[in-house]
Amino acid sequence: MTATLTPYSGVEPDAAWRDEVRRLVEQRDAVLLAHNYQLPEIQDIADFTGDSLALSRIAAESSASTIVFCGVHFMAETAKILSPGKTVLIPDERAGCSLADSITAADLREWKAQHPNAVVVSYVNTTAEVKAETDICCTSSNAVDVVASIPADKEVLFCPDQFLGAHVKRVTGRDNIHIWAGECHVHAAINGPELAERASQDPSADLFVHPECGCATSALYLAGEGIVPSEKVKILSTGDMVKEAKATNARSVLVATEIGMLHQLRKAAPEIDFRAVNDRASCRYMKMITPAALLRSLRENKDEVHVDPETAARARASVQRMIEIGQPGGGE
Repeated sequence: MTATLTPYSGVEPDAAWRDEVRRLVEQRDAVLLAHNYQLPEIQDIADFTGDSLALSRIAAESSASTIVFCGVHFMAETAKILSPGKTVLIPDERAGCSLADSITAADLREWKAQHPNAVVVSYVNTTAEVKAETDICCTSSNAVDVVASIPADKEVLFCPDQFLGAHVKRVTGRDNIHIWAGECHVHAAINGPELAERASQDPSADLFVHPECGCATSALYLAGEGIVPSEKVKILSTGDMVKEAKATNARSVLVATEIGMLHQLRKAAPEIDFRAVNDRASCRYMKMITPAALLRSLRENKDEVHVDPETAARARASVQRMIEIGQPGGGE
């Protein structure tokens, strides 16, 4: 993926647009899903908003024959994997993911050959082909539980996010876990000094930190050193951030994740002052799902997502193994 992709444009998200989108959703017997990082107007018109895996499971349980997934490509693939008999559309198939792109199926096969007895744990933020080469998937909210379920004497290959992998290694204390050096370009750019500066400016604030962030280790350091009270540092998936927003007694919260998350948090708890640790942390791929792209998708049946049936079956097995360990919570 490149930074030169031009999103579909020219459509205002006004009342006429909203009416047309909802009419077409009903006409197509569709369920409209939006990830937490989508544009606010896309989140607001969706039937369901949340994490990608949670949304895919909702879609699989829906009676709708068509799934319109407003997110990035691997998310729509996961919906297709879990709903092979349904039509899955993504409003712009060019919406990729720097994290998913950081490992290919060929990369993983080569890594597995170097560690033939290892168990492969892959984050759901991966392509269908990588999931098909995986023993068990994980989400950011259950990665620790998934790795802990693997016998202690078994090597673990964890991919692709190095920051989530470091978090899992820190919590489990496991020394036989090998971590792929991938990252989400948005989360990696939210750094420790930035977090420390914002926390010092608002010492009473809770810190909601996504484990993909480059600042997750710094957040735990601040807590360990007593700079920030440990109970104020919350390492959370996006789905768990919404739950915590409804439960916290804090009057202000600093949020370290993609800025689209602020919209859902403010809706969940409007009395709290939610602010981004880095207000430039915007994913250009997530923002490719524009009002124009969504309208095009519904009018023209674009862009349909296909996954090879054999690949989908193998990938589905790795997701099912994760679900059998326990409730996977949110997707990422």
